[in-house]
Amino acid sequence: MAQDAPGAVGARLSPKLDEASLIRAVQRGDQDAFEQLVRAYDQSVLRLAVNLLRSQEDARDVFQEAFLRVFRSIDSFRFDCSFHTWLYRIVTNICLDYLRKRKVRKEEPAVVDTPEGPLDRMNDFQEEAAHANPERNLWNVQIGQRIEGALGGLTPRERMVFELRHYQGLRLRNIGEILGTSEEAAKNCLFRATQKMRAKLGDFQ
Repeated sequence: MAQDAPGAVGARLSPKLDEASLIRAVQRGDQDAFEQLVRAYDQSVLRLAVNLLRSQEDARDVFQEAFLRVFRSIDSFRFDCSFHTWLYRIVTNICLDYLRKRKVRKEEPAVVDTPEGPLDRMNDFQEEAAHANPERNLWNVQIGQRIEGALGGLTPRERMVFELRHYQGLRLRNIGEILGTSEEAAKNCLFRATQKMRAKLGDFQ
């Protein structure tokens, strides 16, 4: 019986098995394996943090803290859930802390003072619309501000569930796993968040 060519076995491995092997290598202290794991998830983690926090600066801080926590605690990962779920749980917990701190500060102002003068924090999210039709651009700015205001009226947990469902497209069961709760609890939280959003945005048809 002919032997497999070098690398043939690895090529046949499923993505999950490849990832499991990578994680075990990280748990053995393999720095290169950790860097591979970071590269596999860096874009999705940064995108999730930006979507949840609406701040590039905060998202970068969350990104760094999340992977630092992964590095420090990966020995505790026991494969009883997917690594994706475990990682998202870390990211969402950090984001929840950020959102709670914002609540305490009564939300950060849309316009902040800088040495160069006033800076509109929404500019980062509206640059692409700047060259669009003026009426459409005005509408986009208005609806964007209303959505931000409505999201700000949610509790940190409600906002997290709403964002994970509608911006990340995750199923309620996955959201429950990420937040360490049941699918039913996630569903109820989403219902409350949706009702509040509808009440705030009801006049935007």
